[in-house]
Amino acid sequence: MKAAIYKKYGPPEVVSVSEIPKPVPSADEYLIRVYNSTVNRTESGFRSAEYVVSRFWSGLLKPKYQVLGCEFAGIIESKGTETYGFEVGEAVFGYNDERFGGHAEYMVVKNTDAIAKIPDGISFEMAASISEGAHYALTNIRASGIQKGQTALVYGATGAIGSAAVQLLKYFGVRVVAVVNSQNVSLIQNLGADVVIDYQKEDFTKWNEKYHLVFDAVGKSSFGVCKALLQENGVYISTELGKNGENVWRAIWGKIRGGRRILFPIPVTSKSDIEFLADRVADRSFLPVIDRIYDLDDIVEAYRYVETGQKTGNVILKIR
Repeated sequence: MKAAIYKKYGPPEVVSVSEIPKPVPSADEYLIRVYNSTVNRTESGFRSAEYVVSRFWSGLLKPKYQVLGCEFAGIIESKGTETYGFEVGEAVFGYNDERFGGHAEYMVVKNTDAIAKIPDGISFEMAASISEGAHYALTNIRASGIQKGQTALVYGATGAIGSAAVQLLKYFGVRVVAVVNSQNVSLIQNLGADVVIDYQKEDFTKWNEKYHLVFDAVGKSSFGVCKALLQENGVYISTELGKNGENVWRAIWGKIRGGRRILFPIPVTSKSDIEFLADRVADRSFLPVIDRIYDLDDIVEAYRYVETGQKTGNVILKIR
C-alpha cells in the first residue's frame, strides 16, 4: 500500500511516500481503508521532535511508528473475530496519537480506540478533521471549569483548535470573545463568537473586560501578558509549553497558590469524547473549518504550509 513514512526526526523533507506492506488486523482490530487524514501541529511536533520529551512516546533515537496521521476517515474493509460495534462497509472516523497510521491507504484500529461513525451528510474530508483540534479544545474547556454564562477569550481563534474552541464554548453556553486577524473576522463571527477582536487593528489586552478563561489556542501569548485579563479565580491555558517551559512549572506553582493561575492539562482522548464530537457535528453545533486539501504525494508541501502558522482551521490530506 501507499504511505507517507519518516525514518528519522527532522523537517518536512524527512517524510517520503513509499510502498509498504498492508497491515493485517488482529482479532480485536478493524482494517480501515483510509480516504482522508489531516496534517496538523500534532504530527509536526512528533515528526520534528522539537520538544525532546515527545521522544519518550515516539522513540528516543528514531520513530517507533513510521506512518504518522492521528486523524482518519474511511471505510471498514474487514474486522477481526473479537470486534464489536461496527460492521464491514461502515464509514468511520477517529483519532489516534499513540500509534498514528492515518497517512496511509490502510490502517488498523482496536475496539477500544477513539473511533465513531461518520454522521449523516458529512464528507470524508470533513470527518477526518473533526478530532484533532476539537479534542484539544474540549480537554482545555473542561479543565478550566468554565460554566454557562461566564466569558472566555480565545486568542488565535482561526486554527483547528481555536475554531473548535469557539464553537464548543458556545455549545456549553459560554460568552466568547475571539481574537483573530483581519481576513478571518467574518468567519469567526459566523462560527458564533459574541465579540471578535481584530488584533491587526486593536490590542486585545487593552479591552476593559475580565474573563474566567483566557485560552491561547496558538501558544503565541503568555500568562504574564494575559494575567490582568483574568477574573479573581480565572485561568490561563496555552497549547504550548511557553518560554523555557514556564507554562508547566507555573501551573504547578499556581495550584499551590490559587488565585489567577495557569493550567496545563494533558490531553487524553477517549471513545466517548469522539462520540460526543460526532454528536455535535450531527446537530451542527460544531463543524470543523477546512483550509486546504493536499494529495498524499504533496505531503511535504502540506507540512511546510502547516508550519507557517498561518493556516485557517484544518489542512486535509487526500489519501484516495
